[in-house]
Amino acid sequence: MFPSFPAILLHSLHSLVFPHVPPHSPTFPCVPPCSLTFSRVSLHSPHSPTFAVFPHVPPCPPVFPTFPVFPCVPPRSLRFPVFPHFPYVPHVLPCSPAFPAFLLLGTSRQLPAGERGLWRCRRRMDQSVAIEEALAAGSTCLIAVQGTLVAGACLESRLLGLVRRGGEHAIHVYTHRRMAIAAEDVWLERVIPITDGFTVEEVIPDSDLHVVGSDVTIQISSGADQLVVRLPFGSHTRTFLQEVGKCSPEAVGSEGIKQNGKKLAVGQNWSHDSTDKTPPRQSKPKPEVTSEMVRSSSVMVSNKASILSEPKFGLRDTIVKSQLVQREDSYTHIQNFRFFIGTYNVNGQSPKESLWPWLSCDAEPPDIYCVGFQELDLSKEAFFFNDTPKEEEWFKAVTDSLHPDAKYAKVKLVRLVGIMLLLYVKADLALNISEVETETVGTGIMGRMGNKGGVAIRFKFHNTSVCIVNSHLAAHTEEYERRNQDFKDICSRMQFCQSDPNLPSLTISKHDVIIWLGDLNYRLEELDVAKVKQLIDEKAFLALCQYDQLKRQMNANAVFEGFTEGEISFQPTYKYDAGCDDWDTSEKCRVPAWCDRILWKGQNITQLSYRSHMVLKISDHKPVSSVFDIGFHFADVKYMQLQVEKFTIHNGQVPCQFEFISKPDEETYCKEWLIANPSKGFLNSDSEVTIELELFVNKSTATHLNSGEDKLEDILVLHLVRGKDYFLSVTGNYLPSCFGSPIHTLCYMREPIQDMSAESIRELTLMPLQMIDDAVQAEKPLDIPKELWMMVDHLYRNASQQEDLFQQPGLRSEFEQIRDCLDKGMHDTLFGNNHSVAEALLLFLESLPEPIICYKFYTSCLECSNNYSLSSEIISKLPRCHKNVFEYLMAFLRELLKNSGKNHLDVNILASVFGGLLLRPPPGHPKPDISAKRKAQQFIHQFLLRENNLP
Repeated sequence: MFPSFPAILLHSLHSLVFPHVPPHSPTFPCVPPCSLTFSRVSLHSPHSPTFAVFPHVPPCPPVFPTFPVFPCVPPRSLRFPVFPHFPYVPHVLPCSPAFPAFLLLGTSRQLPAGERGLWRCRRRMDQSVAIEEALAAGSTCLIAVQGTLVAGACLESRLLGLVRRGGEHAIHVYTHRRMAIAAEDVWLERVIPITDGFTVEEVIPDSDLHVVGSDVTIQISSGADQLVVRLPFGSHTRTFLQEVGKCSPEAVGSEGIKQNGKKLAVGQNWSHDSTDKTPPRQSKPKPEVTSEMVRSSSVMVSNKASILSEPKFGLRDTIVKSQLVQREDSYTHIQNFRFFIGTYNVNGQSPKESLWPWLSCDAEPPDIYCVGFQELDLSKEAFFFNDTPKEEEWFKAVTDSLHPDAKYAKVKLVRLVGIMLLLYVKADLALNISEVETETVGTGIMGRMGNKGGVAIRFKFHNTSVCIVNSHLAAHTEEYERRNQDFKDICSRMQFCQSDPNLPSLTISKHDVIIWLGDLNYRLEELDVAKVKQLIDEKAFLALCQYDQLKRQMNANAVFEGFTEGEISFQPTYKYDAGCDDWDTSEKCRVPAWCDRILWKGQNITQLSYRSHMVLKISDHKPVSSVFDIGFHFADVKYMQLQVEKFTIHNGQVPCQFEFISKPDEETYCKEWLIANPSKGFLNSDSEVTIELELFVNKSTATHLNSGEDKLEDILVLHLVRGKDYFLSVTGNYLPSCFGSPIHTLCYMREPIQDMSAESIRELTLMPLQMIDDAVQAEKPLDIPKELWMMVDHLYRNASQQEDLFQQPGLRSEFEQIRDCLDKGMHDTLFGNNHSVAEALLLFLESLPEPIICYKFYTSCLECSNNYSLSSEIISKLPRCHKNVFEYLMAFLRELLKNSGKNHLDVNILASVFGGLLLRPPPGHPKPDISAKRKAQQFIHQFLLRENNLP
């Protein structure tokens, strides 16, 4: 018998004899053993179906409706795409406990310039989209920033949009809803034309604390019109101010904004009327959380690069600097400061009780508070739009519970979905904080979604660089390898901008002091619930720690290498029944575990305490706190597999600077697949530095390497300031992959891609897509790529009822096995768990240089996203191989929906996940806004609800 999935048949499409697939294969879809022309399968009734008769193929079961189908293609090789942002509904486990810690910081010398990494992930909602929709025809919003209107004691949120109409510019000020996505979410309040007399000035009120790197307060003036607004510190605000400066040919400085009252004059004419389709309307004031104890301080962002940039050392300067470094101990002083570090998984709850027992549990007030939360909000709105009212609720709760014996200034708040981190400093120490930057990294499905991941704040305190990381790692007891991978992903992708844009980004490891907190989700293993509870009752915490996954993984140097954790002398912080201190009494009866942890790395750090706080009961976790004294020939290169080689530069007697420089007529110093780390730096006399050359091939470079248009060959120019240049040759052997190969190329490949000659691969890859249907080939192509069939077949047979399919990420090590299997045809089955295969399928689709729905149809698809007839017409116009793949995937996804009760998938989730992969904007096209993403989702949505044949 065949499985409960219909044979998918395409009229006038012929199947092929495929090795490795038996005549009565239970795989998806049905595979006949010989070349056949298929007829439609029709079902007159569920009890008396009629079937087309195929030799050696038994009739399909009567449980399926009519399907448009085509023969399947057997396994031979695989490949894997990287895939863009898409929304999905996560299955979130209960949260982890509040987890604080106190630290004392010993300041020491500053680290040298940081390194550049492989990935960078900045996830910010583009609020200019809503303004753009509200503007009249002919007007364009260049950039928008959200700020706080400062009017006496009243602080109200506003959107500022830099708008261009013709050759004129103005700043539009809007009131707005929390989630400003479309025109109906914003209301025009005022227009400030950029005309003669227009100025932007830095404002530092006497009552404000001057925290370098904190938020920016500016006064915008144009005639009698004035606006005082506080903007968040960071690269986006810098870009906004820079764009405002560019609006005037008289702009001075990199951003056209001057400090100390010096004005920027711009000469344009603007009329307030007719600039916006949305008329000014009265909006309700939206108060923001404020506190007398917590004030966000201001410093002007513009020209900061010129203040803090690395000097161009002459010989005398380098000698002086060298001597200063050598004698640092003779003129530096180590002073201890106390840091409170807290972490709390609040399980989506609102603050119903005071946080005093957690945040103010010591007699002595800390100098700095770093308070982290996880699972702040579990709603779909928070996940899809990264917006939640609970941010303000918990911010206020923390503010109200800070130590009463000191006054604090809020330095920074950063949040990614439900992961939030707050930084406060004593008011009298605020002047000692500088270079504040934040970053976020999502490690959910495709390594991007923010239900899991990390947020961080880095800053300098006196002359010591500090990085605070708050993370929420993968859940479930058996997923410790996934947690290890999440940690490594956060470390590699977390990149902080420096004030000088000419300097490379800083990674977490490039800081003197690193504090890592959060719901790390490591569990206790090998013991049952009863035994764990017995040891807890006996307070045998040291014995219990021997079964702790984090301790075991750290001892194996698999994660948190170089970090330290103090002795655990408190009972596990997870999992409790909410509202009391009883262990989990639900059906799952979770084994208690120390999910919530605080670790540190650096010198001059001594832990004073490490404890939990049982008095807080609103979550299924308990809070914890801690106090510290803190005084580059490459071998074979594969798709998405990092290769690192190292070499060392030894310096002689004269201190010098080095830098990799670009070659003539080239914009960058290396090709896109290569990075030197660090790319520049300073060498003292008789010193050395190790340079890492990182080679990484992804979807943007794989296609040209597959076709042979590009090769892993490059020459780096290492330049010594006031010295000579050295030339370094970099070569490697790239193993072609199905990832990054076009659909039509793979359909003509009956052998694994790595079994084919380079010339054959090149010929097929460079063959224009429009020639495929009309070309007369010696051999008929496969209907769909065998690699795609292998992945879908695996998922159909093994994962139809898999919970959280396409929503939970797989393991990178398993992806590498799947990729090798597809590219080499080593096995008839895929190795790896269902989530790894599902993610491989998504990455495969995203790596296609031409998406399933060809670029030329992108606009048409969006226009008819609500018209199934027109949408079907477009699909019928696709090249045959693309049309086959589209129908194949839709049939598979509809089968998954039949098991939605067990896999928790619904049509909206699948339409969201696959909409951004199958329907992508062409190169050079603007990045899809919220409206375009919704239309792409709706386009796919139509086909998931219908099973009739396409034209």
